Amino acid sequence: MKVYRINKKAAALLIMVTAAEMVLSGCEAKDIFRAEQSESYVNKDSEGSDADNTTFDEGTSDGSISDDRIISSDTVSLFIQQSEPERVLPSAAGFKDGCFDEIEDIIEQDIADGFTSAQLAVMRDGKLVYENAWGRVNSYHRDGTRDTESPEVTTETLYDLASLTKMFAVNYALQKLVTDGDISLDSRVCEYLGDRFFQDVTEIDYEDGDKVDINTQRIWKSELTLRDLLMHQGGFAADPQYCNPHVDTEKQKPDPEKDNLLFAGNGADEETAEATEEALCRTPLLYEPGTRTVYSDVDYMILGLIVEQVTGEDLDTYLKETFLEPMGLTHITYRPLDNGFTKDDCAATELNGNTRDGVISYNGIRTYTLQGEVHDEKAWYSMGGISGHAGLFGNATDVARLADVMLIGKYKDITFFSPEVIEEFTAAKSEEYKNWGLGWWRQGDMQRTMYFGTRAGGDTFGHQGWTGTLIMIDPDKRIVIAYLTNKINTPVADKEKDPNVFIGSSYTSATPGFVPEILYTGLE
Repeated sequence: MKVYRINKKAAALLIMVTAAEMVLSGCEAKDIFRAEQSESYVNKDSEGSDADNTTFDEGTSDGSISDDRIISSDTVSLFIQQSEPERVLPSAAGFKDGCFDEIEDIIEQDIADGFTSAQLAVMRDGKLVYENAWGRVNSYHRDGTRDTESPEVTTETLYDLASLTKMFAVNYALQKLVTDGDISLDSRVCEYLGDRFFQDVTEIDYEDGDKVDINTQRIWKSELTLRDLLMHQGGFAADPQYCNPHVDTEKQKPDPEKDNLLFAGNGADEETAEATEEALCRTPLLYEPGTRTVYSDVDYMILGLIVEQVTGEDLDTYLKETFLEPMGLTHITYRPLDNGFTKDDCAATELNGNTRDGVISYNGIRTYTLQGEVHDEKAWYSMGGISGHAGLFGNATDVARLADVMLIGKYKDITFFSPEVIEEFTAAKSEEYKNWGLGWWRQGDMQRTMYFGTRAGGDTFGHQGWTGTLIMIDPDKRIVIAYLTNKINTPVADKEKDPNVFIGSSYTSATPGFVPEILYTGLE
C-alpha cells in the first residue's frame, strides 16, 4: 500500500476542508493518503481503545473499496489521486529478457559483502520499465559493526539526492523561467543580490588563486552572470565551508588552529542562512571568471537564492507547486522529517554525523547517524536544509519520472520547457568542454564513463551526487536511469589517508556507470 504522510496541523486542515471533495471526485482507493491524526480526531472509549477509527486498505483490483478494515489509533486515511507512471515489461521497451538479472546479482552480492543499499528505476519512451530496491535503510552501527535489524529499503524509501538537487531544484526552475521569459541567463548576479555582492568582497590570498587587488575582485564579481555560474566558471572556490569556524581560508582546508574568515555560523536556522548570504557576498573569487572550470557548490547556492527572489517562493515550495504536484510526484522533498516522513522512510548516510568518524570536530557539528537530514554541511548548517546545491530527498521512481521531462519538455498536456531551452541547457558549453552543459554533466567524448558507461552516446547528460546517486538521460535512445545509493553509510576507509573516502565506495555497486554499462548490452 502506498502511504503518504503529512504533519498533524496539515492533516487536520486537509481533513476538514477537502475530505468531502476528494471522496465526491471519485478518487481511486488504490492510492491512499495516510495523514497523521491528532488526538481530537480520534474517538476513544474510556479504556483508550479506538471507537470507530477506520483505515481502508488498497482496495480491490478494479479500484473499488474492499470490505477489509484496519483499526488504527493514530492515523486516518483519505482518498486522493496520485499519478502513477505507465508501466511496461522490459521486453516491450526493447530490452532483452533477463538483462536486469546481472545488475541485480551484483548489487545483491555487494550487499551481502558489506555494501549499503540501492534503488533503481529505468524508463524508456516515458514508460516505467523497471524499479527495484535492495538492502536496509541503515547498514552499520556507529561503531562500524553491521546493523542487521534496520528496516529493509523499499521502492518508496527516500535517498539523500545530494547534488542531483542542483538539477531538479535550480536547473528546472531556471529552465522554466527562461522558457516563460521571466529571467535571462546573461543577467548579472548583482541585479538580484544587489551591489553588496561585489562591494562587500573581502581580501583572501588564496594559495592557488589569481593574485589580484580588491578593486579587480569587485569588478569581476560585478560582471558575473547566471550563465557563468551554470557553467561552473564563475571564479568561486569549490568549498568555502561557511559552517566550519576553523578553516585555513587561504588553503581552503579545515584547520583547528585557524579562524575561518568566511564563517557564517552553523545554526541550521533562518539567522544562519541570512548570515551565509552575506558571506557569499564577502567571498572573493579564486580566479578570473571564464578562465577555469571549477565545480563549486557556491554557484548553485547563489543561483538558488536568485530563483527564490524571482519566484517569491522558497525552493521547496516552488518545486512542489510547479513540478511535483502537477506530476503527482509525492516522494521528492526537502527536509523529509518536516514533510510527513519518518527516519525509517529515509536511507541513512554518514554514521557519525559530519565528523568522518571523528576526524572533524567543531562546536555544533552533528555526531549522530544522519537519517532524514541532508548530509551536505552547507545545505544543513548554513541554509537550514533547503539550498540550491543540495538538500533534496527522493526515491528512484519519482526521480526518474521527473527527469523524463527533459526528453520532451512536458508532462501530459503541461509544458515546462521549450525545445530551444532544453537544447541550450544540455548542449556542450564549448568544443573544449564537451562534458559540460549548463549545469548538466555530458558524456561528451566518453568523458563521463564512470557515470554513464561506455555505450551511451555523447549527448547523454545527467548528474551525480556525493552520497552515491545518479540521474542519466539518453535523448537518443530515450532512456532515463535513476540509480540511488547511500554508499557513505559505512565507516571511513582510512581516516589518516583520506577521511572523505568511505568503505562503501570500494564496491562495484558504488560506481554508477556499471548500471548503464550492463543495461545497454541488453538493448534489442
